[in-house]
Amino acid sequence: MSVAKVIEVFASSPTSVEDAVKSGIKKTSETVKNIKGAWVNEIKVVTDGDGNITEWRVNLRITFVVQ
Repeated sequence: MSVAKVIEVFASSPTSVEDAVKSGIKKTSETVKNIKGAWVNEIKVVTDGDGNITEWRVNLRITFVVQ
């Protein structure tokens, strides 16, 4: 029998949503092993005064198997 755990992670990128997700999973994998997948719960953008997107932010739920 396997036991899985879900953690919540916030990540950001000035480039794209995909880059924010990749950086969040990569950073998490430095300390958490056996990552099996992730859900993108929420996407948010930060804008400058002219309405240009300056940062993409994601809220991730990352699942991993507990050893």
